Amino acid sequence: MLDLPYSLIIEATEDPIIFGFFSEELSGFTGVGHSIEDCLYKARWGMQDHVALLRDQGLPVPPKNPDPQVLIRNETPQLLA
Repeated sequence: MLDLPYSLIIEATEDPIIFGFFSEELSGFTGVGHSIEDCLYKARWGMQDHVALLRDQGLPVPPKNPDPQVLIRNETPQLLA
């Protein structure tokens, strides 16, 4: 069972040992891991820290997702302006 308060997107990069992750439900939350498992571990604790920071700054905290999903995909290419 996933022990995450929000859904998570993990993206594989061109470097096989670097994965980026973020949550569309938790504004400003991002991170980097060396494996999918590392991303899940870092996201679990990082989300708690991020929520605490939002509260400390008096910013809104979104409600927890009762059924969080994890999506693993290839990195979305960034278009240059």
